[in-house]
Amino acid sequence: MLEIILVVLAASVAILAIALLTLIKQNKKTIVKTVEKTSQKQVEKSQILVDTSAIIDGRIADIAKSGFVPGKLLVPRFVLAELQNIADSEDSMRRSRGRRGLEMLNLIRENPAVELDIIEENPEDVKEVDHKLVYLAREYDTDILTTDYNLNRVATIEEVKVLNINELANAIKAVVIPGEEMKVKVVQKGKEKNQGLAYLADGTMIVVEKGDKLLGKEVTVEVTRIFQTVAGKMIFAVEKGSKRPSRARATNQHTSRNNTKPKS
Repeated sequence: MLEIILVVLAASVAILAIALLTLIKQNKKTIVKTVEKTSQKQVEKSQILVDTSAIIDGRIADIAKSGFVPGKLLVPRFVLAELQNIADSEDSMRRSRGRRGLEMLNLIRENPAVELDIIEENPEDVKEVDHKLVYLAREYDTDILTTDYNLNRVATIEEVKVLNINELANAIKAVVIPGEEMKVKVVQKGKEKNQGLAYLADGTMIVVEKGDKLLGKEVTVEVTRIFQTVAGKMIFAVEKGSKRPSRARATNQHTSRNNTKPKS
């Protein structure tokens, strides 16, 4: 009788051991599948949808060349069609912008460090290009690269992440300090006597003392002072090698600076 009990007990232990091993194997498979799904999702998230405005802007080519674009760039066929329509426009300015965009795409495609794919999916029931991009971003679970303010707002409302090139430019914008030299082109006269105006790429106004005699010329200037107002930043400078304005004169110009509105 005792022998029968021992045999039954041994058999029960063996069955439990087999069941436990099977359960462990199943759990391992589940964990591996979960990791694979997570990795796949991360790959998908590394894709970025590119808007027409970002292509035309042109800076995307330099950003891609620098290696700061993660993953793959996705250009929908309808974005390419819109770009082609702009390039074929009768308006010379629009035509120039469209051709620039096509040129930027070619530069990106020639960059071996960047993957660029043209995707064919086109949601026919969605009319506007901006809404099509937001729709695809939700479908692909990816971000949108743009410079378009309205698309930025629409995407934010739809809880789609936007990578705005303008915001990136502002974030990495170099800080100008008094004594720094820069090369600028004087494009117009200022409000005050003897002043000329130049602008940085981001629209910041540079007031060049005695710049009224330098209209249309590219000159090297030295920053003398900087004023930050609610309307934006204004930089005062003098041509390199010329005499700086006196402190009294600088104070008077600062007092009357409202006559020359800075660009934000």
